[in-house]
Amino acid sequence: MIDAVLAEWLKFRSLRSNFYLLASSLLAVFLSAGVAFMVTRGFDNQTGADRLRFDSLGDGLGTGLPVAYFVLGALGALTMTAEHDSSLVAVPRRLLLLFAKVPTLLVVGLVAGEVLAFGMHFATQAVLGDRAGRVLLSGQTLGTSLSEPGVLAGVVLAGASVSLVALVGLGVGTVLRSTAGSLVALIMLVFVLPTAAMTLPSPWGSRIGAYMIVGGGDLLPPLAAFAVLVTYPVVAMAAGAVAIVVRGRRARPLVAGVAATGVLVATVVFAQPAGATSAVEWKPCRKDMECGSVQVPVNWDEPGGRKISIPVARLAANGTGRRIGTVFSIPGGPGGSGVDDLEKSGGNFSHLRDRFDVVSFTPRNSPALEIFSSECLAKGPWLTPPDDERAYERLGEANAAAARRCAARDPELFGHLDSVSVARDIDAVRAALGEERLSFVATSYGGVPAYAYARLFPRRIRAMYLDGVVNLFRRDERHQVMEAQFDRFVTWCAASTACKLHGRDAGEAWRALVAAADRRPIPADGTAYSGFDLQIAAAPHLVSPGDDHARWKQLAESIERAERGDASGFSGYVEAGIGSPKPMAFVGMNMTHCLDGFRFRDYADYRGVRRDGERLSPNLSGNVVWHRLGCVGWPRPVKNPPAPLPTAGLPPFLGAGTWTDYDDTADLAMRVPGSSAVRFEGHGHGLYLTGDACTIAHANRYLIDLRLPPRGTVCRPESE
Repeated sequence: MIDAVLAEWLKFRSLRSNFYLLASSLLAVFLSAGVAFMVTRGFDNQTGADRLRFDSLGDGLGTGLPVAYFVLGALGALTMTAEHDSSLVAVPRRLLLLFAKVPTLLVVGLVAGEVLAFGMHFATQAVLGDRAGRVLLSGQTLGTSLSEPGVLAGVVLAGASVSLVALVGLGVGTVLRSTAGSLVALIMLVFVLPTAAMTLPSPWGSRIGAYMIVGGGDLLPPLAAFAVLVTYPVVAMAAGAVAIVVRGRRARPLVAGVAATGVLVATVVFAQPAGATSAVEWKPCRKDMECGSVQVPVNWDEPGGRKISIPVARLAANGTGRRIGTVFSIPGGPGGSGVDDLEKSGGNFSHLRDRFDVVSFTPRNSPALEIFSSECLAKGPWLTPPDDERAYERLGEANAAAARRCAARDPELFGHLDSVSVARDIDAVRAALGEERLSFVATSYGGVPAYAYARLFPRRIRAMYLDGVVNLFRRDERHQVMEAQFDRFVTWCAASTACKLHGRDAGEAWRALVAAADRRPIPADGTAYSGFDLQIAAAPHLVSPGDDHARWKQLAESIERAERGDASGFSGYVEAGIGSPKPMAFVGMNMTHCLDGFRFRDYADYRGVRRDGERLSPNLSGNVVWHRLGCVGWPRPVKNPPAPLPTAGLPPFLGAGTWTDYDDTADLAMRVPGSSAVRFEGHGHGLYLTGDACTIAHANRYLIDLRLPPRGTVCRPESE
């Protein structure tokens, strides 16, 4: 056997055509570089979010590798097709001749494959330059360097796979005994069939493509993908061995080939990860969603007691990538419907659905469950800052009466609408889904149950992305944040003629108006606005100016009208939003806020917070106390006081926030060692559900690959 192998090596070296063919394989490197050049031209001609929608070039082998496969496959085929009229006629031990060619092809294919693989990678990276590290919506970067996890191993394995394709060519050439026929067969295997698979509708294109010799994506786990690749040369060589022996006289090559193929197919089957077994009975519902429900106890301290049904919804994984698990979206509010979020913003999760089911729910504290009267939840007493302890007590009595009116529908449940109970409901959904761990997207007030979940179930979290979340640890530290936003409004007014206050000091005008309204409330649609009321009404418009600053324009117009004694500009847009001419205490929010500890300890605490607010936030001090005034006198005790996270078991978190959200979100995320946060240099509240491409890209990269952006990462509005 050794002599035969050496003879084949001498034969291979003596043929110039083999070296010409190997030289032509360098086309793969030039092709990869050319594709990278075309991508960079297109990338540079786009701006903002359009750049983030590009497809990743990954390690750079995607375009050139099929060419390398074809050339080395052709080399393997030619080593045999040239023998049919010479050696195969003269040599009696033809199987020995066939298998003596294997070591030469493996060594040559391995060396050539590694040279080509690393050549394609470095050529692609060189052309992409600094663009390679740009994070895309898919969560991948435009290019991937060898320093990233798994890339070096992937390039090495790709180079090694070239030698296996050379054996495929050897087997095909042995069976067909025709150079032209072998080349056609290789073209079909390497180019035509994978391309045809890509044209099939999703997810069938990805599923079928994964079993092609040029595999598509990473739908299969590594062991199964390797077994698929090895199956091709095993089948080809077995077929060649059968074809080369005298028909009907030797069955051993056929038996060996079938046995080896069976082992590889079994490896593919058993290497597939077992999917989670869901106990939720999913049924089609809105758009492409599936809906179901999970039973949870009203009182988690009595899990065997009365239960309620929590609606859940799922955007199922699309089957185009290897499934990782479930992303659970925790809605804001408190009491927002995550089912509605998935319906309205489901498109933002499209890249995550390559790898995850995306699930959310309508939480127990949502008015959408219609357990409590919607009208009752929407209306509470008018809130006025009490100036003495007796007024503070009267406010408490009014709040308690409003709470009891709503609670009458279901007193037991009303006392268990805190975020800890919501977090335990989430874990019940996790168990029903059959998942060991969940990945999370928590938005706005959804950060409170997310934090509670992290405190209760740290080892059941795979990843936690916090988006513009409420931070109960920083309740008294939002003064500077809102003042900074007010300063931006004043600066805009000074610069824009579209502002009704242009040419004046908008800050001075506002402070004078608030002081005057506190002395004598300004009439508005059957009610009257105090300075406190003006501050509460203005805050949402300050946070989100809207397209072309439409809300800031409206705010400036309302200020100018109120200066003339008419506050209907404020009452008009407030009533359009909440159905009331002036903000009142929302029992539906307070029934969670108050149980989560979003309240004053007593009158002295209130006075201290109010003094600090007036000192640190002269323009918007009312916003510091407004929500907590709704919890004065609340008839149920705190169930979710702020508490530290466990010191072990949690993965690093990722946070993201706008100008008004970042500080709170980053503080909460950084409480877990190794975490990071993305600062969005712009207005608004929440980023993933509102579709900001830059933050979605970083979040997807984290949720899919657990890769965090470096601290200090900044995203900017698409218009910039």
